[in-house]
Amino acid sequence: AQDLYTSQGVAVNVEAVTQIKVRSDKESIKTAAEQFLSKSQQERENLIRLVMEGHLRGIVGQLTVEDLVKDPESVSAKMLKTVSADMEKMGLEVISFTIKDVRDKNDYIANMGRPQIAEIRKQADIAAALAARDTQIQQAQAAREAAIARSLADQERAKAEAESQAKQAEYQRDLLLKKAAFDAEVKKQQAAADKAYDIQANIMQQRVVEEAIRVTEVEKHAQIRVQEAEIQRRELELQATVQKAAEAERRRIETVAEAERQRLILEAQGQADAARMRGMGEAEAARARGMAEAEVIRAKGLAEAEVIRAKGEAEAEAMKVKAAAYHEYNQAAVLDKLLTNMPEIVRAIAEPLSKVDKVTIVSTGNGANGVGASRLTGDIMNMAAQIPALFELLSGVRINELMARVPSLKGQTDQQATSSDEHASEAEAGVDRSGASNHQA
Repeated sequence: AQDLYTSQGVAVNVEAVTQIKVRSDKESIKTAAEQFLSKSQQERENLIRLVMEGHLRGIVGQLTVEDLVKDPESVSAKMLKTVSADMEKMGLEVISFTIKDVRDKNDYIANMGRPQIAEIRKQADIAAALAARDTQIQQAQAAREAAIARSLADQERAKAEAESQAKQAEYQRDLLLKKAAFDAEVKKQQAAADKAYDIQANIMQQRVVEEAIRVTEVEKHAQIRVQEAEIQRRELELQATVQKAAEAERRRIETVAEAERQRLILEAQGQADAARMRGMGEAEAARARGMAEAEVIRAKGLAEAEVIRAKGEAEAEAMKVKAAAYHEYNQAAVLDKLLTNMPEIVRAIAEPLSKVDKVTIVSTGNGANGVGASRLTGDIMNMAAQIPALFELLSGVRINELMARVPSLKGQTDQQATSSDEHASEAEAGVDRSGASNHQA
């Protein structure tokens, strides 16, 4: 339907779709037949359209354009209610009525939504502005919080750096204190070690004197052992000459006796055989064998007697040599024994050092002030150098004079006498100093 005016006076065109049928009762069928059988299809449609447009026009005149657009269902309900009575009079029934479209020529409907659109746009712009404002506020807040966080981080970093520097200073201070304490402890231990070394050196000097006295006693016994060794040497020499000659003579005599025995046995056997052959009988043969054996025994006895005689002569000669050795035992033999046992004396003096479990040297020293390892080795060398002087001091015998009496050493002794006297004097002075140190300790 076109040009339908609303209650606002706005002309609109309403396009609607309706379904109509003939009612099923006989009266309605009869009525419809009377109304439409004489008309063509076009006429029937026009008649029904006019009735429907009339009722629709009346309903649209009561409504606004907004009602038509926003609530088409209410228009359809009013249309069904209004047109039903007229349709029944024609024997018809309206099944449905639906508004398909509503238009107008003045763009009322098109402009009807513009305020809302503008409002919506306005609200959208406002919302966008608010969103932008909120975004800027949030960005500013975030920047502020970031600046605060950076400031706090800088403060924490500065605080951490200050604490780190303070801890480093504290560690440096502790290190210096510990180093100073360590240096003090080292000096203390070094002083204690030097003191202990001096005490041990004094003890060792005392032991050297004691060992020297003991060595003097040992030397007396050693002289006796030297004499006994010389006697044994002479005995061995005699054994190598006289006794070996006697033994050779004994073996020669035994060999001759054995040969004689074999000869007599063979001769006796020959005589026995001859006697048997001559018929002398068994008694003569036994007598011959007995005589042969008696001769053998006699020869063997003579040999043993000769051996005993030679051995006695050798022993007598050994006794004479031993007596001569005791008589000729002079200072050269004593010097030989002394020099032979000198390493044993040095070993006995150094033996206390082997009992030391551990020697701790705190400072090695520079070799000039006599501390540390150089002092230890120097003291040991001094003790070894004092042994000859100590022997001369205790025994009263000067070694260089004793060596001068030995003919084979006289030339060398004359050349070394001066240097030996100087070393002896220095050694005696060292012994005197050691004794003084021991008494002070």
